[in-house]
Amino acid sequence: MNLLFIADPLESFAVYKDSTFAMMQEAQARGWRVSACEPQHMFWQRGGQQVEKVSADVRDIRLTGNNGKGERWFEQTGARRVALHTFDAVLMRKDPPFDSEYFYATHLLTQAEREGARVFNSPQALRNQPEKLSILEFPEYIAPTLVTRNPQHVRDFHAQYRDIICKPLDGMGGMGIFRVKDDGLNLGSIIESLNGGGSHTMMVQQFLPEIEQGDKRVLIIGGEPVPYCLARIPQGGEVRGNLAAGGKGVAQPLTDADRAVAQAIGRVLAPRGLLLIGLDIIGTKVTEINVTSPTCFREIHDQAGCNVAALFMDALERALASPVPNPVVTSGDRIFS
Repeated sequence: MNLLFIADPLESFAVYKDSTFAMMQEAQARGWRVSACEPQHMFWQRGGQQVEKVSADVRDIRLTGNNGKGERWFEQTGARRVALHTFDAVLMRKDPPFDSEYFYATHLLTQAEREGARVFNSPQALRNQPEKLSILEFPEYIAPTLVTRNPQHVRDFHAQYRDIICKPLDGMGGMGIFRVKDDGLNLGSIIESLNGGGSHTMMVQQFLPEIEQGDKRVLIIGGEPVPYCLARIPQGGEVRGNLAAGGKGVAQPLTDADRAVAQAIGRVLAPRGLLLIGLDIIGTKVTEINVTSPTCFREIHDQAGCNVAALFMDALERALASPVPNPVVTSGDRIFS
C-alpha cells in the first residue's frame, strides 16, 4: 500500500502529540510506504498534445522510531514528481485555517478524484462541511446558537442568554474565542474585533458551564465512534479547553449519551466521504464538527491504550476495498422528519 499525506511541513510536526504522525507510524508498521507533500506542491498542467494529471512533488520518507521532542523522526528516502492517482490513498491532513488556498487545494484534489485518486476526507465533503457551521444541520444536538453579521443580533442574543461565547468562523485551536458574562463587559469591543463593523460573520453560543469537566473530542471513524474521547479541560482561569490554548487532555470512555450523538451524526456524514470526523461536545451539546484534520489520536492511545491510528487504518482499508462512492451529497440533500 502506498499512501500520500498532504500535510503541514514535516519539520513542524510535534510528533509526541501529532495525529498525522500516528497515522504514518501505523502505516509503516503495516509495511506500507509513506510519502508526504504540502498543498503548494500540487499542480495540474495542460500543454501541447499532453494533458497532465494532478501531480505533486513528494518526499518518500521512513520513520526512524524517534518520538520525542527535538529528535529527528523521519528520513527522506527519495523525492519525485508523481501523479496523485498512482497512490492507493491520498490523505488530506493539512491543518486549518480553511482559507482560499485550502479551498483551491480541495479543487485540485477533486480533479485528482476524477482521474482515479482515492482521497480522504473527500475534498467535496471538506468544502461542504465548514467546521463551525456544520452543527447547524443538527439543531437537536446543539446549544442556543447565533450566526450573524449584524452587531445588534449579538447584543440581543446576549440580552436573552446573559452568558455567551463569541467566536470567529475561521478560527482554530481556540483562537479568537471570548466569553461575555452577564455584565456585558467589553461586548462592544469584542463585536468590533470579530465582526469588523458588519463585514465578518461570527458565531455566538450560550456559555455551557459543563466546560469545567472538559471540551470532549469525540472521534468518528468510518461512521462509528471511537470508544474513548479526550476531555480537554481549561486551565488557569481559561474558558477554552483547546490543547493549543493550554488545556489539559484527559482520555475517558464515551458516555452512552455521547456515543448516541456520535452514531447519529456519523450515519449522516460518513456516507458523504468523511472517513474521519472530530466532534467537540461540552456536556451533552455539540459545539463543532471538525473534518479537516481531526486530532487527539496520540493522547487517547497514550492514556487509554486505544490505538486510534489502527482503527483509522482498518477503516481506510475497508473504504479502499469498497467501490468508488457516488458523488457526495450536500447538506441540502438531508431530509428532516
